[in-house]
Amino acid sequence: SAQSATRQAKGTTTAMAAAMKSAGRARAAAPAAALRTRVQAKASLKDVVQKAGQFGAALAASAAVASSAHALTFKEQQALTYLQIKGTGLANTCPVLEEGDSGLNLKSGDYQLEKFCLEPTSFTVKEEGSSDFVKTKLMTRLTYTLDEISGKFKVSGGGDVELVEEDGIDYAATTVQLPGGERVPFLFTVKDLVAKGKLGQFGGDFNVPSYRGSSFLDPKGRGGSTGYDAAMALPAADQEELENENVKSTAVLKGSIVFSTAKVNNETGEIAGVFESIQPSDTDLGSKAPKDIRITGIWYGQLS
Repeated sequence: SAQSATRQAKGTTTAMAAAMKSAGRARAAAPAAALRTRVQAKASLKDVVQKAGQFGAALAASAAVASSAHALTFKEQQALTYLQIKGTGLANTCPVLEEGDSGLNLKSGDYQLEKFCLEPTSFTVKEEGSSDFVKTKLMTRLTYTLDEISGKFKVSGGGDVELVEEDGIDYAATTVQLPGGERVPFLFTVKDLVAKGKLGQFGGDFNVPSYRGSSFLDPKGRGGSTGYDAAMALPAADQEELENENVKSTAVLKGSIVFSTAKVNNETGEIAGVFESIQPSDTDLGSKAPKDIRITGIWYGQLS
């Protein structure tokens, strides 16, 4: 009777172990199946995404830009749903122009510029005491593209153009890291841009607002429009070494940008090319000297 009870107990234990093992396999299989589903969904989307647009011979020097795996036309982007775009990085890209005239023929007149988009592909910082720009590591997530910008675009009879930026998502807080580990924050922007030149290449200056507002308080509670006038336990006298830290500045600085046009589609009104911008970095409310940031990338817009 004792042996029978022992065998029965062993049988029960073995059955419980088998049941637990089976349940463990089921739990492990569920995430694996979900993972396979996600991978298959991303793979199918990747097949669509890999259909990159080509800018043509005018962008031969920017082949790395045109060969982006996320390059889609405006129609292809509009055909995707929110869930297809979510988590892919496509929301941080500008459309590319596959069909168009590289001869850059555009009728003279006053146009409304819509869907103006600037997608950076390179960030470099000017070295102190040198004219060289060094490569950086991007620390910001995929939120640095300017998009949905609108403005006026005028083409004169002589082929001169003028672009005036008016509204849209025209700034993006961005941070890059230098080879030595120093991080450089800046506000990538084209606010109040007025660019002039020929259709093939035009450029101008724009305003660069302060990276932080006047109500921002530093670690010692000092701010531009609020907070302490001076750090605690420090005299409020005019000391040169403390003046830059005590007196906050939100002054607007200046940047410049040059656009090169690669293609124009007169049927759809689309226009695209590459750009190069140089602008100052954050000054920490006036306590630091700004660094020069050089930004290169692609741009896209629609004229109507």
